[in-house]
Amino acid sequence: MNRRILLIAGTALLLAGCATKAVYSSPDAGMVELEPLIAASVAEGSLTIRVMSNGCTTKADFAWFVERKANRYAVAFGRKKIDACKAVARPIDLTFGLAELGLPKGAAVAVVNPLSNPPR
Repeated sequence: MNRRILLIAGTALLLAGCATKAVYSSPDAGMVELEPLIAASVAEGSLTIRVMSNGCTTKADFAWFVERKANRYAVAFGRKKIDACKAVARPIDLTFGLAELGLPKGAAVAVVNPLSNPPR
């Protein structure tokens, strides 16, 4: 219930143009912001996001929030831990199983994170 309220409140702020970044809080994740994604895709049984990494980013560095409405699911990803490595930033793909995210197979999924271009 707490995640649902936070997701709705953050979405309302984004839609109203009152905030540049949505901020969510989760008991197990601490404070997180929605991570800008380079890309997101859903394949058979999985969801892949492309994010920037300085060399140390892993799936464990991300928290996710799921909002269900009818047969549609909104998913938001937030970084729990900053990638403090010193390597040149590059895009990486992180793949999450639908079951891992708590989504049924064949679910209609929308990723609500902002999109960004990778640096050149």
